[in-house]
Amino acid sequence: MHLRRSNPSDLLASGSASVPVAAAVSVVLLVAAGVAYRVAASAWDKSPDKHIDLPVPLKEIPKQIGGWTGEELEIEAGTDAYMRSRFADDYVSRKYVNPSERLMADVYVVYCSTRPAAILGHKPRICYPGGGWIWDDTAPSEFTTRSGRMIGCLIHSFHRPPPAYQQIYVLNFYVLNGGIVLSEKEFSSLLDRRPNLSGDIARYVAQVQISSVNTEYPARVLASQMADIILSYLPDQNGHVPVADAMADSTHAGGAAESQR
Repeated sequence: MHLRRSNPSDLLASGSASVPVAAAVSVVLLVAAGVAYRVAASAWDKSPDKHIDLPVPLKEIPKQIGGWTGEELEIEAGTDAYMRSRFADDYVSRKYVNPSERLMADVYVVYCSTRPAAILGHKPRICYPGGGWIWDDTAPSEFTTRSGRMIGCLIHSFHRPPPAYQQIYVLNFYVLNGGIVLSEKEFSSLLDRRPNLSGDIARYVAQVQISSVNTEYPARVLASQMADIILSYLPDQNGHVPVADAMADSTHAGGAAESQR
């Protein structure tokens, strides 16, 4: 048998030919993946009833917190349907009153995971003027929670003109995948706008708004009281929900104690 010796130039030519072939295959695979993703995303977007649920609904946030007592703020059916079909996987809206200190403030928390960035455009400086309020100012600020955590926020102030004059202050911040952010720019990229096809509860945007009229003091006091509690209902960066984990531990401990009797 005669073995033909390989010519180095032949090997070089063969190697050179494989490069465009590999590149072409990569392009085809990327295009195919992109098409498959767009088809799946389109199907997802056409299913308004599709939601990613929190392990413990936001409505379970306590109504009794310190000296504060909360009651649900009714949202009309049309607005509720719009929120749930467009961006809200879960939300809670309440008025809290502290009779002993004569304080009152409203709390609104919305969790968006099915379409994380769908909350874009619903910031106070857009929604409040849409409701007849006139914007006055937006200033960065911060407050300290009961656990001692410092949380950054924005304080928006609006007013209604005479004769129905009223001033309102809105403390606002976002929770992005477990971290605190203040600007929509943090989740407005093309990647952030993709639907959450994997159903990962740790991929989300939550908006927290606490508002009060005439002065920002009640909003600040309630934020300090409630922020730790609100955050315990939202997933951390690893997808753990502190309040759900605490419930599971309590159930496990109760079951263990029962079995030892």
